[in-house]
Amino acid sequence: MNETAKRARATIDVAAVRSNVRALRDRAPRAELMAVVKADGYGHGAVPCARAARQAGASWLGTALPEEAFALRAAGDTGRLLCWLWTPGGPWGKAVEQDIDVSVSGLWALREVTEAARACGRPARVQLKADTGLGRNGCQPADWPELTAAAAKAEADGAVKVTGLWSHFACADEPGHPSIPLQTAAFEEALEVAGAAGLRPEVRHIANTAALLTLPDAHYDLVRGGIGIYGVSPSAELGTPHDFGLRPAMTLEASLASVKRAPGGHGVSYGHHYTTAGDTTLALIPLGYADGIPRNASGRGSVLVAGRRRTVAGRIAMDQFVVDLDGDRAAAGDPAVLFGPGDRGEPLAEDWAEAAGTIGYEIVTRIGTRVPRVYVDTDAGKGGVVTTGAEDTGGEADPTRTGGGR
Repeated sequence: MNETAKRARATIDVAAVRSNVRALRDRAPRAELMAVVKADGYGHGAVPCARAARQAGASWLGTALPEEAFALRAAGDTGRLLCWLWTPGGPWGKAVEQDIDVSVSGLWALREVTEAARACGRPARVQLKADTGLGRNGCQPADWPELTAAAAKAEADGAVKVTGLWSHFACADEPGHPSIPLQTAAFEEALEVAGAAGLRPEVRHIANTAALLTLPDAHYDLVRGGIGIYGVSPSAELGTPHDFGLRPAMTLEASLASVKRAPGGHGVSYGHHYTTAGDTTLALIPLGYADGIPRNASGRGSVLVAGRRRTVAGRIAMDQFVVDLDGDRAAAGDPAVLFGPGDRGEPLAEDWAEAAGTIGYEIVTRIGTRVPRVYVDTDAGKGGVVTTGAEDTGGEADPTRTGGGR
């Protein structure tokens, strides 16, 4: 283990990523699967997780930012890849040159990508996004006929190839929400309008992880596995990861920095929001909100230390927090597990989400760059200790160089 990882580490099991991709594919057997690896693979590492997803049969990758897509290409990925969050003046030409599918939600974006394609001398691969009710990106229904007609003309002129039509659910993680059938109907109408304009895309997709798990009628040609490929549940309302056969891929742990006896009535951390009830043992965990541990989980988050779950004692500070061991024995250097797959009784990321009043997505994506990622492959018994942003391939062939393309 390198020196940095001795303080704290986020261990990523790429075998869990592969298993989760297979489990999600089994849920949507007639659709292709896109592995979404935006935000550095939801904090898990985009490149190693993309490779694992390709190995498990993900035929598409998805990113939010162009820079994220370019990084995958630089790492050797040659398969189908969609990038969807663009602003005016973006690097459209580079995306065209690297065969990256780009999302278009308005005429301004269609104009810019068309100009870039003509400058490159090759058609751009474009996916049109419809706003069916989420209210973020996507073209409003009133503007959709004009956008699809303009895209059809650009396709006829050879400037673009419309490879996809897509949208995004607002409340698929809330079972029975009334917006779900409304959005499904709006998407069907958007597809009809696009078809009337002469567009014949390769893929139609609206299902995120929550819809993939619970709305089989929304699978269409492609489903997007986001948080699910990392083994985190989309919401507590839907269930735990284990309810869907998913395994959390990240284990966050640290080495105790201090263990000491303290008398009763001793204040702990800023503001003395916690005071020891009697003679006890206090253990210091060298992770804090600068590492992504949510401060608003102070007094509520739990950690596995010395064989038992312990609740954060007092406020979480920038670099550290304390747990009260109730007199149990431990020593500096002993492990503290904040979350993981639960095999040892440790909390899940969802437990920290509940303690912080947020969602599991935020817990895993906010783990910062001071915490090195350690990649292991429990299927093959291979692994390595690496710094954030690097990866260990375990000596296997790089699947991103050959997999998923068509």
